[in-house]
Amino acid sequence: MDAPIPIGHSACPHDCPSTCALDVELLDAKRIGRVRGAKDNSYTAGVICAKVARYGERIHHPDRVLTPLRRVGEKGSGNFEPISWDDALDITAEAFLNAEDSYGPEAVWPYYFAGTMGLLMRDGINRLRHAKKYSGILNTICTPLAQSGFVAGAGKLMGPDPRELAKSDLVVIWGTNPVATQVNVMTHATRARKERGAKIAVVDVYRNATMEQADIALLIRPGSDGALACAIMHVLFRDGHANREYLGKFADCPDSFESHLNDKTPEWAAAITGLPAGEIEAFAKLIGQTPKSYFRCGYGFTRSRNGAVNMHAVTCIPTVTGAWAHEGGGAFFNSGGIYHWDKTMIEGLDVADPAVRNLDQSRIGPVLTGDAFDIGDGPPVTGLFIQNMNPVTVAPEQRKVKQGFAREDLFTCVHEQFMTETAKWADIVLPATMFLEHDDLYQGGGHQHILLGPKLVEAPGECRSNHDVICALSKRLGAAHPGFAMSARELIDWTLQASGWGDLANLEANKWIDCQPDFETAHYLNGFAWPDGKFRFRPDWDTIPIHIALPLGPVGDMPPMPDHWAVTEEADAAHPFRLVTAPARNYLNTTFTETPTSQKREGAPKAMIHPDDLATLAIAEGDKIAMGNGRGQIGLAATAFDGVRRGVVIVEAIPANNKFERGDGLNTLTGADQPAPRGGAVFHDTHVWIRKASP
Repeated sequence: MDAPIPIGHSACPHDCPSTCALDVELLDAKRIGRVRGAKDNSYTAGVICAKVARYGERIHHPDRVLTPLRRVGEKGSGNFEPISWDDALDITAEAFLNAEDSYGPEAVWPYYFAGTMGLLMRDGINRLRHAKKYSGILNTICTPLAQSGFVAGAGKLMGPDPRELAKSDLVVIWGTNPVATQVNVMTHATRARKERGAKIAVVDVYRNATMEQADIALLIRPGSDGALACAIMHVLFRDGHANREYLGKFADCPDSFESHLNDKTPEWAAAITGLPAGEIEAFAKLIGQTPKSYFRCGYGFTRSRNGAVNMHAVTCIPTVTGAWAHEGGGAFFNSGGIYHWDKTMIEGLDVADPAVRNLDQSRIGPVLTGDAFDIGDGPPVTGLFIQNMNPVTVAPEQRKVKQGFAREDLFTCVHEQFMTETAKWADIVLPATMFLEHDDLYQGGGHQHILLGPKLVEAPGECRSNHDVICALSKRLGAAHPGFAMSARELIDWTLQASGWGDLANLEANKWIDCQPDFETAHYLNGFAWPDGKFRFRPDWDTIPIHIALPLGPVGDMPPMPDHWAVTEEADAAHPFRLVTAPARNYLNTTFTETPTSQKREGAPKAMIHPDDLATLAIAEGDKIAMGNGRGQIGLAATAFDGVRRGVVIVEAIPANNKFERGDGLNTLTGADQPAPRGGAVFHDTHVWIRKASP
């Protein structure tokens, strides 16, 4: 009988709130087999997405970067030659020291985000930043709009236990496609339907895989979520479904809010959302008659210029009904507020200087092209160090991004796993480990666990971890901090103990820590997280306590209470379509775009357009089209899709730029302007024109 395959335990590192607990087949010291969800983790519950299940295809991919590389061709050519680690680090350090000598330390910009969600390998770059006083980074590309909107009402980034989805009588999935992006949400939601007869309602801008599985589908126009939420609450107050006892105890101004909603009728919302008034009435009635209604809010509907207002409006609905008071009721977006981390040693927070400028990561194009809005009287960025991020594909206003990377006076070092579009523009490329090849620490966003991701296999070639590279650079750059002398495991242990979560030995023995607050705390039954304990229908947008402290948008123009805030990039005569760049099932941002199975399943990029719109444009199924606006244009194929409102076009995924005609990628079209109240990338808020491509 063959010996059983050893199993290692880890956590998925990718930018998905599920942060799944994993069981990994260890075939030998360097190779893995199948990856499965941990059955004994109460949130993962043995279920993971298909792309992570086949992770062996990615970690053992023949195209991984395995040795340090130096550019030998023109910038962007992708022509490199192998060099030693010492040479690569020496060249990089010399370039950053030269930038510092010429312009001061703010000329160097360490740039990163969520290619890994590990607290050490993602955030450790900030220790180098703070020790050297390099330019800071505003992490706006994902969370600020959603966080601001949720915290505006509740006061804290926390909500009912996500596992309570299974105990709900109505699960409302709003602005997220968990079948593709957060599979565990569906695990618990479908359990509620099977065991309790619960209904699953989905609110989204296109008929995606999650909406296909819904009992109730509400198809709306992009950016109109606030209007739908207000009309629902209008009906709740009008028809006696508002929980006035709850409101009197837990809401700041229920009477004036009710008056505010007097004219937010279903007919008013129908004109904005495209959803028939009768569907709004029926949905509001169902919510009003179902105390255990759980609103699972996603990032999608906040990717608009009015996204924070829309998120706040949706979280007001369970406040009007008092659903927060019930197990299986309330609203949930993210658990980030429950972990009370002390990341002093990981990030070097004890040497951070608040006087150092912060640059907006979503505006890397304008930053690198010297926009005065971004750099003012400060120095240009002439040194760029990138980990966990692929901005030449992901960041908005791609033409400006490429223009910035093409500058001859800019030195760029990219630490990467594959030769991404960004790596092709680098002067030095360093080979990076993957999550099973180093030690790291994780927190759930869509759930409530701290998880350990230990090193399980040896890295191929000369790959090194983010932590090892940062420590090696620190020596050459003269950066001093105790964290540079600590191993990854020592930093994990220090962080756990300093944060009150025990030590590494305990986490290693137990694999994870369940941090879920008690029922009363999670449901705000002791009061919402404001001084008066009241949920705020009338938020003070200037004081929303999120990590980005700078008010970046026109806060004074924001509506005082939930409303439809008409600041989105609307269709007009020159741009008659609204473009939404939705996530794909087999890619995760630009991760997995290199694996053959994901590429095969996703195919070439295509624009999903209503058949009647295609007929108006005289475009047939499969025709090549041009799509554009004032920021540029792209080329791709058209496909007929009746699961959108007319005038809306969907392009799923962020394929590599070279998958589009002429190599101009999807984010050529998206804007880099900063929405209120704290900035954020508006990937789903873009107007475009469409025409049949010239032969």
